[in-house]
Amino acid sequence: MSFSGKPHASRDAVERARRIKLILFDVDGVMTDGSLYLADDGQEYKSFNSHDGHGLKMLKFSGVDLGIITGRTSRVVIHRAQNLGIDHIFQGIEDKYSAYTELISKLNLSPEETAYMGDDVVDLPVMIRCGFAISVPDAPDIVKKHSHYVTERRGGRGAVREACDFILKSQGNYENLLKKYLE
Repeated sequence: MSFSGKPHASRDAVERARRIKLILFDVDGVMTDGSLYLADDGQEYKSFNSHDGHGLKMLKFSGVDLGIITGRTSRVVIHRAQNLGIDHIFQGIEDKYSAYTELISKLNLSPEETAYMGDDVVDLPVMIRCGFAISVPDAPDIVKKHSHYVTERRGGRGAVREACDFILKSQGNYENLLKKYLE
């Protein structure tokens, strides 16, 4: 199995990714580059990557459920999630693990069937308990140490797409999804 960008992905990471039915994402530093743009009126702006967005749509189309758990609260996150069909959105969450356990219980999923993509120590409580922990190269070493997969691309710069593609390839769905673009 060939994984562009990660030719030597561990067998453990591939096996973990095969079981995923739900993936949850932090926003700042994962779906964005971590920069916060604040206007004088308090309005918050974020920059998202369009390739990441299409990867999320492909992953959802393949049957993997999508969610967001973020410590900040922003209307732009709601808009982005709605645009991508992300159904599970938790904002302003200090205890991400409680939101995670509430959601997987509601969806009747085991931790092994879930993935989480984070970039900082506040994400560790979920990352150390989910089935497939993903991080970005800019994350602190302790976060990367507890990740099953660290993307080569940075947050907001294709990291989410890389993670989506990895799961799609691990589950054998990538080639089928590409057919409609290649015919």
